[in-house]
Amino acid sequence: MLRFRRAATAFVLAAAGVAAAALPAQQAGAASGSVFLYKIYYNSPGSDTGSQTSLDAEYVQIANTTSSNVSLKGWTLTDASRHVYTFGTYSLGAHRSVVVHTGKGGNTAAHRYQGRAWYVWNNDKDTATLRRSTGATVDTCSYNSARVAYKLC
Repeated sequence: MLRFRRAATAFVLAAAGVAAAALPAQQAGAASGSVFLYKIYYNSPGSDTGSQTSLDAEYVQIANTTSSNVSLKGWTLTDASRHVYTFGTYSLGAHRSVVVHTGKGGNTAAHRYQGRAWYVWNNDKDTATLRRSTGATVDTCSYNSARVAYKLC
């Protein structure tokens, strides 16, 4: 599965302005796909001042490599300190990704906002967990490094 995930996640991404990305056609049809944590950008650029720009540059990206839309209604994204973001009515498109920002903003298909006034993801180590509305774990991704600003899961 890990090999498939890495091959299927050849998204073209910009660091902080990540948009929902479609998978290349040759990869989109591979296997049945999955929904998983793709990237955690845990150390936003500059000082941690709590500014809206800084909070919005801290995010988790979730990818859907299936050939169907997946309802994430009631799914949760948590860190090791149990900060919880719960998806409302939302469907992640087939072969798409969504960026869940820590800060505040207007939700779109490609970007969701937790609405927090301070950081969630520790700059040195943490664990992200994605769960279904039933509580079943879908994926986890951990990092343990202050030397880089993000982790590809």
